[in-house]
Amino acid sequence: MDVQLFVPCFIDQLYPQTAFNTMKLLESLGCRVHYNPDQTCCGQPAFNSGYWPEATRLAHKFMNDFKADMPVVSPSASCTGYIIHQYPKLLKNDREALAQHQLLETRIFELSDFILNILKVDQLSGAFPHKVTFHDACSALREYGIYEEPRKLLRMKKGLEIVEMPESDTCCGFGGTFAVKNTAISAAMAEKKVLNALSTGVRYIVSTEASCLMNINGYIAKHQLDIKGVHLADILVQ
Repeated sequence: MDVQLFVPCFIDQLYPQTAFNTMKLLESLGCRVHYNPDQTCCGQPAFNSGYWPEATRLAHKFMNDFKADMPVVSPSASCTGYIIHQYPKLLKNDREALAQHQLLETRIFELSDFILNILKVDQLSGAFPHKVTFHDACSALREYGIYEEPRKLLRMKKGLEIVEMPESDTCCGFGGTFAVKNTAISAAMAEKKVLNALSTGVRYIVSTEASCLMNINGYIAKHQLDIKGVHLADILVQ
């Protein structure tokens, strides 16, 4: 199957290896991965900050950068959920772009959703002999709508055991510009998330969202804790 890879800003700028691992994983599952180097931000930060004209320009660019008749896969439920649910608000006055989006919204997928529900993968090679816990990002759980998908894929890795943390679905405190505008509250939320993870005795916190992991790992690094946030793709490719 031919697929297009959409790499979100946080991964492109801060965790490029996750992008490469996403490509390697998809190729190992039989996909022919196409990457358009002209792609940029989907516009979510601008949209969430109230800059809708700027977000609209980025929405139009995204629609031009990706073909609507080929699946688009991304290692982020946040960006894909935003594109699916918020682009219609930005494109409502452009009939042609809106029609293109109606086709695209049925063909853009978060990575674990695509692997499990489109490719119908029921086994993965390789091993990750560690206990992990899972952080359900707000956007992944509540906007995009995934919960079991990443967990089912993790359980396919030989030697991996999931230990659920308390309040796995509670926000980590990132929330885009929330972490910048409300640093004290954000830090307190990150602390609670990390302490909940530590209570399970695991060494790894897994998530579908690089932005959440950046916030979580920032707290971990500051306090020199023996735990690490890791993107789902970086484990599945092992």
